[in-house]
Amino acid sequence: MKMQSVILAAAMSFAFGNCWASDLAIVHAKIYKEPGAAPVVDGTVLIHDGRIAAVSKDVPLPSGTTVLPCDGCVVFAGFWNAHVHFTEPKWLGASTLPRDKLEQQLRDMLTHAGFTSVVDTGSDPGVTTALRRRIDSGEVAGPHIRTAGLPLYPAHALPFYLAGLPAEVRAMLPQPESADEARRIVLANRAEGADITKLFTGSIVAPDKVVPMREDIAAAAVLQSHQLGLLVFAHATNLAGVRVAMASGVDVLAHAPEDVGGIDSSLIRELARKRLAIIPTLKLFSQDHNIGEIRSVVLQAHRAGVRLVFGTDTGFLTDYDVAEEFRQLTLAGLGTDDILTMLTTAPAALFKIDGHQGRVSPGMDGDLTVLGADPKTDGIRAFSDVRYTIRGGQLLFTGSRDGR
Repeated sequence: MKMQSVILAAAMSFAFGNCWASDLAIVHAKIYKEPGAAPVVDGTVLIHDGRIAAVSKDVPLPSGTTVLPCDGCVVFAGFWNAHVHFTEPKWLGASTLPRDKLEQQLRDMLTHAGFTSVVDTGSDPGVTTALRRRIDSGEVAGPHIRTAGLPLYPAHALPFYLAGLPAEVRAMLPQPESADEARRIVLANRAEGADITKLFTGSIVAPDKVVPMREDIAAAAVLQSHQLGLLVFAHATNLAGVRVAMASGVDVLAHAPEDVGGIDSSLIRELARKRLAIIPTLKLFSQDHNIGEIRSVVLQAHRAGVRLVFGTDTGFLTDYDVAEEFRQLTLAGLGTDDILTMLTTAPAALFKIDGHQGRVSPGMDGDLTVLGADPKTDGIRAFSDVRYTIRGGQLLFTGSRDGR
């Protein structure tokens, strides 16, 4: 079949900017509609007005369709990174920084790795909501952003690694001393545009000391958040922090426990019964002496039925390379389909938007991550070979065949 192709030179020089094509197609691709499914080989994905219109081996393309060169590439639903931060100084002034500068920063940090949706688990809400506003308006090309705004910490127990912040900034960080205060902070965060709540149920106040949040304070924050329709993420750190998270009704552990002492099979089964999800962030702990034990907890949780969601702590970790996260997940014993689930269907289900995100299927959002190789047959290095990152039919990133 003769296909009408319009390959814009601007695409290859990252100049799509805020241009939204009405029709965009990827042709001659291997397409995985969802993890575990057999691929459509030599297939076409057509996106029309931001949504997937067709996925098949033989798709007639409307006149004027933008066709991305893609022979041999591999298409997945858009990848999620459910643990990022916009805390680096370069994000200050997000409401006024030039569009091109913001788009380059977003490519460097996120979209070069295929991320079409991200969850900011704690940043200045004025920064993140301004950035999101400019993206959602179409002015800036970037991923979907959900944010926690400012996390809630135990009273008088900020993490020691925040000691370098100016005193006036530290004073602004919420440290509720009562249930009522916790509820007010959640309401204030929501008014600032927060989509989730982040609690430090276990705050590392010194390298060898963790202070848990009071359970009644955590429970009040969780209840208020759930009444507002917000998920609650917890930085738990150790057994005490995990127990506070479980008792208070938290939805997601934002990291695997770093101190695994007492994290046994019975507790993991309890996590599964309570339907807590875990974002492992294994790269963050990859230099720890007990990384093998942390990986073991993640694998046990997976086998017990705990939902795992992909996240890296990018932004706190400023090298932006996610290859180590994939490597650590593989070392933990997770398979490619497990990792693809963490990147696609699991976060969509967690946020209850799996009716329109997480799969490559007609009617779903036109969010795609396109790789130059298949991680299921070519190994985990293929995850770093991102050819295109597409959100709602808009090209956010284009890379070379070998991922450079």
